[in-house]
Amino acid sequence: MTATLDTVRFSILDRSRVRRGQDHADALRETVEFATLAQRWGFHRFWVAEHHSVPGVAGTAPTVLAAAVAAATDRIRVGTGGVMLPNHQPLVVAEQFGVLGALFPGRIDLGVGRSVGFTDGVRRALSHGHDDAEDFDTNLAELLDYLDAGRAGVRAKSAEGLDLPTFVLATGSGAQRAARFGLPLVIAPIAGHEAMVAAIDRYRAEFQPSARSPRPWVIVSATVMIADSVEQARRLLLPEAWSSAYSRTHGEFPPLVSSAEVEAITMTNRQRVFFEQALGDQIHGTEPEVAAALERLTQQTGADEILVHTSTFDRTARLDSHRRLARLVGLEPVPSGSPSRPANHPVTAL
Repeated sequence: MTATLDTVRFSILDRSRVRRGQDHADALRETVEFATLAQRWGFHRFWVAEHHSVPGVAGTAPTVLAAAVAAATDRIRVGTGGVMLPNHQPLVVAEQFGVLGALFPGRIDLGVGRSVGFTDGVRRALSHGHDDAEDFDTNLAELLDYLDAGRAGVRAKSAEGLDLPTFVLATGSGAQRAARFGLPLVIAPIAGHEAMVAAIDRYRAEFQPSARSPRPWVIVSATVMIADSVEQARRLLLPEAWSSAYSRTHGEFPPLVSSAEVEAITMTNRQRVFFEQALGDQIHGTEPEVAAALERLTQQTGADEILVHTSTFDRTARLDSHRRLARLVGLEPVPSGSPSRPANHPVTAL
């Protein structure tokens, strides 16, 4: 499948990362402010994530944060990347998104995943101790039933009659689940770029059309950093790469620290491997270099959409990178002070 930057949508996932010296409340307020800028720059969606008991991530309650983002914006689609179904009862998820969809009609997306807490303590606190694929399939089917017409006499009244696009966050074999349920796929190259492409190809081959998605829809999640030089862009990505490496050896994401502090860290051999792996999955450089890399990514994956999830310690540089990206891929900015879209104005989800 052929795709070019002219045909691909661009969206943002923000995990409400906490920087050293910053509290969680500041990070959450920054997420809401970031969403208003993303709308102004013309991005298609703004999604928030779910993490629990993590020092470096403030996004613990995605439906609450999505409501704050939707209230602060009036055009951009708002959703979750994602709500982790193992942590929630499907009926509660359906009702919560029904409320969001009723308050912000035509703008709410429901992205779901199956990740659980990093540690045994967090998993116990969430009243569940394992990540079972069959349980996830059962919960997803139940959730879709509640969104559509109810289940066993129980109905999510707030969701009835609403258009709530549902997406599956997956890696590797999880893409087959999205195909089987006939849902759009959100995928990242966690298992390597070749594995991601193979999973996407299988998703398309096995896709079962549904009322929710008549054709396959692929959203590729990617880190993108634009700066004045390759070296500067790479240096800006060091804080998140170190946070990723630390999380894989300690079980939690720490607050982001400056690039200079990362460069001064003496890493273990294992941490160095994870650190380099994290940097290897990232797209960075000047605008022409990033454009070329994005073209390769879209051609290799046939992506319908790119979901950008870039974090760094330098907040100003991060915002500048997203602004440059919007300009680079030809997004249409929304002028400040332009009339708001009427509440019942249709918005294209896919």
